[in-house]
Amino acid sequence: MNQPSYTQGRQDKPLLAMTIGQAFDQTVSRFAEREALVVRHQQQRYTWQALAASVDLHARALMALGLKTGDRLGIWAPNCAQWCISQFASAKIGVILVNINPAYRTSELEYVLKQSGCQWLISAGAFKTSDYHAMLGELLPDLAQQAPGQLRSERLPELRGLISLDPQPPAGFLPWERLGWLASETAPADFQARQQSLQFDQPVNIQYTSGTTGFPKGATLSHYNILNNGYMVGESLGLSEHDRMVIPVPLYHCFGMVMGNLGCITHGSTMIYPNDAFDPLLTLSCVAEEKATALYGVPTMFIAMLDHPQRPDMDLSTLRTGIMAGATCPIEVMRRVIGEMHMSEVQIAYGMTETSPVSMQTGPDDDLELRVTTVGRTQPQLESKIIDEQGCIVPRGQIGELCTRGYSVMLGYWGNPAATSEAIDPAGWMRTGDLATMNEAGYVCIAGRNKDMIIRGGENIYPRELEEFFFTHPAVADVQVIGIPDERYGEEIVAWIKFHPGHSASEIELQQWCKSRIAHFKTPRYFRFVEEFPMTVTGKVQKFRMREISIEELIKR
Repeated sequence: MNQPSYTQGRQDKPLLAMTIGQAFDQTVSRFAEREALVVRHQQQRYTWQALAASVDLHARALMALGLKTGDRLGIWAPNCAQWCISQFASAKIGVILVNINPAYRTSELEYVLKQSGCQWLISAGAFKTSDYHAMLGELLPDLAQQAPGQLRSERLPELRGLISLDPQPPAGFLPWERLGWLASETAPADFQARQQSLQFDQPVNIQYTSGTTGFPKGATLSHYNILNNGYMVGESLGLSEHDRMVIPVPLYHCFGMVMGNLGCITHGSTMIYPNDAFDPLLTLSCVAEEKATALYGVPTMFIAMLDHPQRPDMDLSTLRTGIMAGATCPIEVMRRVIGEMHMSEVQIAYGMTETSPVSMQTGPDDDLELRVTTVGRTQPQLESKIIDEQGCIVPRGQIGELCTRGYSVMLGYWGNPAATSEAIDPAGWMRTGDLATMNEAGYVCIAGRNKDMIIRGGENIYPRELEEFFFTHPAVADVQVIGIPDERYGEEIVAWIKFHPGHSASEIELQQWCKSRIAHFKTPRYFRFVEEFPMTVTGKVQKFRMREISIEELIKR
């Protein structure tokens, strides 16, 4: 019989049986005077000791707001020092941080706040084209008349208050600068008691993933889940207190807050944010001027940096390692990253939010072909298997669905036991929805996605969610959304639309309609207006045929 498509990761690296707060404090005690956090666009620098002082101050302030263990605190902001401080302050008092995509618009924000039952929200004032204050004012029209902490809203019944990162927010917001003043209302002994009462298996984070049923699902992650995943990623990279990691990926993703922040705090490495959002020149100059040794990014970020006209003038010689993830990496891009950016030990990582996120990773010594044709082998202390439609493990080399089991698998989808039971079987296996093969050495190659997920520039987009959204347009009778290959972003979105009789809309009108209602990365680049969709004889839509037609018309033309 052929060897089955099942592997265990290395078992010689013990897992960390502690909370995020305990791990953070251990690092602070070891490296107090070393640099912990550099936020270039805010011109802020923290030693571990200074960062700990700010984290503890804001943790006590959050307790003073009435936040208890298990309560939810939303954060809706781009990368900044306050994001990092909030991540660790909330973890220290057992409050569950709810990551909210900075690109979300009003309807998405309302859904996430209500579904998670956030009691408080930390919000930026504005970011790019988004006016956060205005959107919150739209959701909460009586906000200006209500004191912070005494908010009452029928639309968001559990929300009690809003904290703004803007120094002069509108009425109804508590400014971040004043939040720290409340710390004195929490006795140090009460803060200490709260920390000591926490267990590492308790939830600490909710991250929303686009749902195949049209609504995002909140992957609920524990201290144990994400602390250990960040630790294992850092172990594979060989991180230490001498490493300086540039993190241009968003903190609201696991890539930023787990693989980045938690990977650093478990090894004493310096976290460096080059900007509030990715900018190739600012990232390159940050690497050069901060003498970074590690750099993270999705392939489109690395392509933008490699192709920037000022890159040859930058001294990137201190770079050693990093991770490219979020989409398939072209072999030429990997060659250039190794050769032109000095990242000889760059690695590929694969996973999903529901698995904290990384479940497969290449190693520093894997040859170039393995680093671009596979997603590596099973991470330490995890198991992987590939199964057929009956749930049986397939032989090596045969295609099937990839499943993961172990410490990294989420606690479940917040408030959604039905979706949890569909995703995680009774034996604890998480079904990824990705089709894969495993070779004789245990390396896994991703062959496709059986959930039709689109990955555009590292963002996961589920067609069903977009289809549900387009049905709310008065002219749209039916819609099908697919992804097609794109050299820059990996994939682009195509929406096939049928109009109601007597109705119509142009491509520009639909894109403008999307702009104010959904995140920019979910807006289709292409539209195709049709009378009918390709169908099977039994009446099922043939998305594969739609994809073939779209590629022929839009790429090969």
